[in-house]
Amino acid sequence: MVMKVLLAEYTVAHEPGFAPEGAAMLGVLRASFERCRYEVVTPGEGDFYDEIQRLAPGCDAGLVIAPDHRLFAYTTLLERLTHNIGCGSLNAALCANKRRVSEILTRSGIPVPREGITGTRVLKPEQGCGAQGVRLSQGEPGTGEFAQEFIDGEHLSVSLIGSRLVGNACSYYTGKPPLLLAVNRQHIRIDEEGRFHYLGGETPVHHPRHDEIVMTAAKALHVLGCQGYCGIDMVLADKPYVVDVNPRITTSLVGIAACMEEEIADLLMAASKGGGPNEVHLTGRVRFDTRGTVEPL
Repeated sequence: MVMKVLLAEYTVAHEPGFAPEGAAMLGVLRASFERCRYEVVTPGEGDFYDEIQRLAPGCDAGLVIAPDHRLFAYTTLLERLTHNIGCGSLNAALCANKRRVSEILTRSGIPVPREGITGTRVLKPEQGCGAQGVRLSQGEPGTGEFAQEFIDGEHLSVSLIGSRLVGNACSYYTGKPPLLLAVNRQHIRIDEEGRFHYLGGETPVHHPRHDEIVMTAAKALHVLGCQGYCGIDMVLADKPYVVDVNPRITTSLVGIAACMEEEIADLLMAASKGGGPNEVHLTGRVRFDTRGTVEPL
């Protein structure tokens, strides 16, 4: 019997500004699940909540891909109706509040940019997606924003898959540590008005400070209780500073999948039940952008 999986990507039909990025991620996932002989179901253009409610009961598993501040509501619904192979809803809700995440990581000894400093700082929304609304400024943060110190360093991300921790399938908990997919370089442009723009990146990055980078990312994932695919954004300077935690599929997967021997579909499904390999195998190196273009390096 063919298993059916729901891939519920929000932006393709509901957020035009991020739709190309969403389509690229969805395309990689769909292709992998189909190669692994799953039947893939995706929502139509109707109300996203209603579409999940309509489709999820007929599926064996599901995954929500949406801006962080929308993940909780849609993942909560998915968890009630089928087996969630992404981050648990409560952890997704926690990660949606960037300021709260910063406070928790700080208490756990994980480096994050400081608050409460003067001069040029990074202003960012407390809830947001990617680099949207992030900017350099000497002004005060507006409503729903906060300010952190600007750290001049390398922009990196770490892509991990967390094993089952909590949620609708907590009986699958095995204590398996997170699986590293890759360290990625992020291409970030700061325009003349100080606004940050994410343009894509390169993967995999074989960095001389690899262990330090990966250990910091894995600790952040563990502290926040994330499971499934998770992208940890960092700025590497005197130490790796965590600047964002994305408890969902990120654009880096587009590049990683082009280099990875394993199927992301198999990895996500296995991790959702506490299993999967201890490492993946990557060949070559690629550059990718936010429209799904992948070029070998």
